[in-house]
Order: sequence, then C-alpha cells, then structure tokens
Amino acid sequence: MTITTAHVPAIVALIAGILVLIMPRLLNWVVAIYLICVGLIGLGLLKWLHL
Repeated sequence: MTITTAHVPAIVALIAGILVLIMPRLLNWVVAIYLICVGLIGLGLLKWLHL
C-alpha cells in the first residue's frame, strides 16, 4: 500500500481518535493539531514531504 496525500487526513484522524480514547484530556491538543495539519495539507504547504 502506498500512502498518498489523500491518506494523511485519515491516518491523522485515526491516531487522534485512539489518543482521545486513551487520554480524554488530550482532546483540545489533538483537535488543534489535527486542524493545523489538515489546513497545511489543504493549502499545499507540505508538498516538500513528497507524500
């Protein structure tokens, strides 16, 4: 399986969901990091990662 840019939000969401289930106090941080990552990916600012 090759991971493309389209897979990154799904992977981040999966990891965030697991972290929130394990440690509910991390919800604010997880949501903030997720939104920042999705925003950067959406703007195309992470093209240098070659995902």
